[in-house]
Amino acid sequence: MRMQLSQISSVVGCTPLVGALVDTWHCDALGVYSDVAAQNSRGQRFLRGYQISDANGQVQFTTIYPGWYQGRAVHIHFKVRTNPGSSSGLEFTSQLFFDEALTDIVHAQSPYASKGRRDTLNSRDGIYSGGGTQLLLSLRASSGGYDGTMYVGVRV
Repeated sequence: MRMQLSQISSVVGCTPLVGALVDTWHCDALGVYSDVAAQNSRGQRFLRGYQISDANGQVQFTTIYPGWYQGRAVHIHFKVRTNPGSSSGLEFTSQLFFDEALTDIVHAQSPYASKGRRDTLNSRDGIYSGGGTQLLLSLRASSGGYDGTMYVGVRV
């Protein structure tokens, strides 16, 4: 799955945020996050990454479709940091969500299917209910997976 956060921009003036640090992370197909002691993945590094936004305020990540874990809808975390090398920069943290019908299709395949049906849909997720419809990543089929683009505005 290719995910592009395009364009990361300032809400005031809608100008590209050049040089912003964008982190992204999510669980694997079986609902496990890397580097989490309770999930026996301490010291492991997978499905976590960061990039610096380019002159157009864009970053692009290639990853797998996320799995699920108890009590949460399927999602990907992201964080935008302005002035990443300075303590005066601002941070914006949020999550991207997915269409339920597409998640059903992906999660019916191996290895996702071995975990069983997820227990929380978008409509029952506490974070999604606080504005998740605006953070629904629209995906389109592409060769070997899906592509999606999200425009993110950050108030600076």
